[in-house]
Amino acid sequence: MDEMKTVQQDDIRFEVRDNIAILTLSGAPGNYLKTPAFMPLSQFSQWMSDESLKGLIIRGEGRNFSAGGDLTKLFTAMDEDDSVTETLMTEGGELLRAIENLDIPVIAAINRVCFGGGLELALACHIRVASENALLAFPEVNRNLMPGMGGTFRLPAVTGLFHAAGMILGGDTIDAVTAKETGVIDHIAPRDQAFDYAWRLMLKMTHDRPVVVIRNIMTALRNSLCLAPDEAIKEETRLFCELARIESARRKQEDGNTMGS
Repeated sequence: MDEMKTVQQDDIRFEVRDNIAILTLSGAPGNYLKTPAFMPLSQFSQWMSDESLKGLIIRGEGRNFSAGGDLTKLFTAMDEDDSVTETLMTEGGELLRAIENLDIPVIAAINRVCFGGGLELALACHIRVASENALLAFPEVNRNLMPGMGGTFRLPAVTGLFHAAGMILGGDTIDAVTAKETGVIDHIAPRDQAFDYAWRLMLKMTHDRPVVVIRNIMTALRNSLCLAPDEAIKEETRLFCELARIESARRKQEDGNTMGS
């Protein structure tokens, strides 16, 4: 894996290896999200505007993925201006929506602790890989709070209402096996090897695949979730025809080169 570039900004590290972006929460050991929008949306959008990118992996530095948001700072900000809370949470939600709406696959590589806002971040990713020693929870209810950046929307979408209600209202911590059984995660990796597993999975999906194919497929899959069925299928046909034209032109050029050699 040849590293192409690395950028460090506060507690976020951004790297690109083999056309795969890696975003690391680098505030170890807990990798707390200092604010709900743990990085500026404009910066994230700039990094992801590279049209050569084929995928994104989000991970935590060191032993843990993320222990969640820094509630102390949030409450301090509320003491100064009550209205700031909604602004901060809205900004955090917008950042997660930007991650969710990417037209490249996004994998969360979860080692050990993944709580609160960290779990909301993981749920915004398209695929979740957790190490066998991972622990996941929405503990907000134990502080008379609740998820506030899409957790109550995204969790039921993957677990169903029954498991989501039990997890959020119960505030209980679940292990990787339970998370896999209930749909919270998609894959279980060996102990502390979530990133290595996620990397191999990402390469399997993207290696030798043209960027346009990856992006068209991801767009079609996203359309299936947010468009009416007829419109989503119509768009799928359009995206297929776009790829077919590109492939036809490639084959003609290849045939011409073969004949000319």
